[in-house]
Amino acid sequence: MNQYETVFILTPVLSDVQMKEAVEKFKGILAAEGAEIINEENWGLKKLAYPIEKKSTGFYQLIEFKAEPTAIAKLELNYRRDERVIRYLTTKLDKYAAEYAAKRRSVKSTNKEA
Repeated sequence: MNQYETVFILTPVLSDVQMKEAVEKFKGILAAEGAEIINEENWGLKKLAYPIEKKSTGFYQLIEFKAEPTAIAKLELNYRRDERVIRYLTTKLDKYAAEYAAKRRSVKSTNKEA
């Protein structure tokens, strides 16, 4: 199993419930493919660097997971089919990136406790 990180941007016209429903859909796809979700972060509504589909903002979501490479193809196919997703990027983490992600998670958890 490889470690991956996927970031996707959802259209800003969604309600909170619709946004959470979309995120759960993609987590469900990963779970169905046997992926182990390590971390999930909602980065919230952010301004885009340039307009996409005449939209200047979007809901950013990050999911970090371990999965087989075949799961990525299925996940990205569903990103393309879902009209709520305006952009996505999935990257395979090498050992250094995985160490950095683990360090970043631990720093975030200590900041939440403080």
